[in-house]
Amino acid sequence: MGRVSQAQAEENRRRVVETASRLFREHGTHVSVADLMKASGLTHGGFYKQFASKEALVNEATAHAFNEFTRLQQDKVEQSGTRGPAQRALIDSYLSVEHRDNPAEGCPVAALAIDMAREPEDREASRIFTEGVGAFAAQLATDDQDGIARLCTMFGALVLARATEGSPLSEDILAAAHRALTDAD
Repeated sequence: MGRVSQAQAEENRRRVVETASRLFREHGTHVSVADLMKASGLTHGGFYKQFASKEALVNEATAHAFNEFTRLQQDKVEQSGTRGPAQRALIDSYLSVEHRDNPAEGCPVAALAIDMAREPEDREASRIFTEGVGAFAAQLATDDQDGIARLCTMFGALVLARATEGSPLSEDILAAAHRALTDAD
C-alpha cells in the first residue's frame, strides 16, 4: 500500500484524537491502542506514524475533550446572550439524564477524573486536566456562589447518577443537585 498524503495523514490523526477523546471519556484511558485504532478505522501500525506514544495521545485527546466541552459551553452563552441564563442552561444539560447516559460526548471532568488521579503530577495530561477543571469552575462562578463548589456539586451528582443508573436514586440525585444549584436563581 502506498504512502498517504499529508492531508490524509492529518485527517487520520484528527480522527484518532476525536475517537480517543470519546473512548477515554466512555471507558477510561486504559483503552488499548489496538482498540483505539480499530474504532478509528485505521491499523494498529499506523498509530506510531501519528503519535510518539500512547501518553502523547492521552495528552492530545484530553486537550481535545476540554476544548470541545468549552466550545459547547461558549455556544450556550452566545445563544442565551448573557452569563446567568447560559449557566442555567449548562446546569440543566449537565444534570440531565441524557448527559448521564452519554459519557463519551460529555464532560471530561466527570469522565476522566479517576484516570487523572492515577497519573503522576508531572504528566502533561494532568496539567491539561487541572487547567480544564479550573476554567470550568471559573465559568460556573457567580456573584453569590463559588464556581468550585458548584462544579463539585455537578461533578459529584453526575458521577453518583452514573454509578446508580438503572435505579430511581440516579434521577433523584440529578434532581437534588439541580435544585441545590438553581433554587437561588
